Amino acid sequence: MLFTKTPGIPVKTLAASAAFGLLGLAAMPAQAQTSVTIYGRVDAGVDYQSSVALKDANGNLTGQTGGKLAASGNQWGTSMIGFKGTEDLGGGLSAFFLLESGFDATKGTTNGSALFNRRSYVGLNGSAGSIKFGKNLFIVNDVWYLDPTGQQFMGTASLVKGRNWPGANNVIEYQTPTWSGFNATAQTSLGEQAGSSKNGRSDGLSLVYTNGGLELRGIYDVIRDTNGRYTDVYTASKDLIVGGTYTIDALKLYAGYENISAPDTAAATDPDKLNHYWIGVNYTLTPALTLIGGAFHAKLNHDAGSASLFMVGTNYNLSKRTLLYTAIGTVRNKGNANFGTEFDNPLPGHAQNGGYAGISHTF
Repeated sequence: MLFTKTPGIPVKTLAASAAFGLLGLAAMPAQAQTSVTIYGRVDAGVDYQSSVALKDANGNLTGQTGGKLAASGNQWGTSMIGFKGTEDLGGGLSAFFLLESGFDATKGTTNGSALFNRRSYVGLNGSAGSIKFGKNLFIVNDVWYLDPTGQQFMGTASLVKGRNWPGANNVIEYQTPTWSGFNATAQTSLGEQAGSSKNGRSDGLSLVYTNGGLELRGIYDVIRDTNGRYTDVYTASKDLIVGGTYTIDALKLYAGYENISAPDTAAATDPDKLNHYWIGVNYTLTPALTLIGGAFHAKLNHDAGSASLFMVGTNYNLSKRTLLYTAIGTVRNKGNANFGTEFDNPLPGHAQNGGYAGISHTF
């Protein structure tokens, strides 16, 4: 480009003006393209569990128990960092993406080996609903809406050993628009095994109805093993969840039922059915302080035992972004059941107490 000197205006000034003008033109398409947001949460504190079953160097139970004091990482909610964006394609259609990775703030390590271990998907949203492809939390995580703790480490996951909060790879997911309070989501996680469309595949459907303070929800999902079978109630099984919440001013009530079955379990003495019930409450005592309570009960068939978990907790908001939390609970096992308040289990038939407290900050 050739610059000619204009009287009273230095060439350097003209060059600078032209450069800024070009930068402005270059920026214009970017402003019309994807809008990207960086977000996240950091959660950490302290945790204690009594009567943890002790193991020897080979991982075998010693018959002894001991208390465990540890740092709390993700007990209230997963620490994470994420990136999300949308682009308006016109005509009511938009594109979106989300990349999200969970980590343990107490150690600075990721939750798994994947770079984006929680979510990494892209999709389209329009008047007919939304569709996404990639990695996501498995659809059974919608139990979050029915959990009085918001799916803390002591909550609906405790008496099913995490069966209702796995992730899912190779996902295709469709969500309908909301019609008169009704909404539905269908999800499949492809097994990607040659010669079979079932081996390693997971599928699920989530239905929700809302009307004023009432919300009713039903979830059905299946997780198959690598042979396409249902062989373990906690890892490869069929899962049905129904429940609801009702909000009256500062009070929110919760109730839920979960039935898990694994009809292909190998040993006749191993449990292949689990029934899980719970009730709970949230009460907003002040705009900053919420009180939490929950009672959970699970029973296994084939004389594998049963367990009851009782917990209370508090959430105290120092600001819109910073939260202090506490939770204490006790689990009572009967028979051969060995459920823990969290994931360090006691010996079969033994009780366990636990609690945690910490800080969660979102950005």
